[in-house]
Amino acid sequence: QVQLVESGGGLVQPGGSLRLSCVASGFPFSSSSLNWVRQAPGKGLEWVSAIARGGEDTRYADSVKGRFTISRDNTKNTLYLQMNSLKPEDTAVYFCAKPPNHIFLLTGTTGYEYRGQGTQVTVSS
Repeated sequence: QVQLVESGGGLVQPGGSLRLSCVASGFPFSSSSLNWVRQAPGKGLEWVSAIARGGEDTRYADSVKGRFTISRDNTKNTLYLQMNSLKPEDTAVYFCAKPPNHIFLLTGTTGYEYRGQGTQVTVSS
């Protein structure tokens, strides 16, 4: 079955950096675009970033553009999110999410087939 396992979260001071990873299994990794979404305490799901199957196209929410970088290694079945210049408002549980294979790129919080269990990111001094 499809599994998405996130890691790399933690507590970081404002201005700091973290790198999240998501290891996928149960489907041909390079056949699917992938996304990062997040959920802050008491708030709804927020779309963060998307990457096409081969990594040739990426998209970002305005709130993270210029600070976050999404990437993937199709030889390792792993999705990444490099987060720099972190702000307190980035505090959330971060999930990797998989749309259906025929979707080139999905931006938004609905339409996903699978989502991981999430990793907590806390930005605080």
